[in-house]
Amino acid sequence: MSQQTEAERELAELLVESLNLEDVDPAAIDPEAALFNDGLGLDSIDALELALAIGKRYGFQLRSDNDDNRRIFASLRALSAHVQAHRTT
Repeated sequence: MSQQTEAERELAELLVESLNLEDVDPAAIDPEAALFNDGLGLDSIDALELALAIGKRYGFQLRSDNDDNRRIFASLRALSAHVQAHRTT
């Protein structure tokens, strides 16, 4: 398992908090593991809730019609890189 960066740890905490994943330790999320299906097992509703939480926390919108969403939401590391590149707060 890869080590989380500070930004990835912050995002993992937001993910666990916003999706009420009470049995998931944010620090235990592998930053390179899939967020959906075999990984954390998130679904499309989780993606919407997470996108809203990211918008509130970081000040930019993740759009559901973005062709890059599959890449952006591929893993904690990919999502964190996208957030760091676009955050306004």
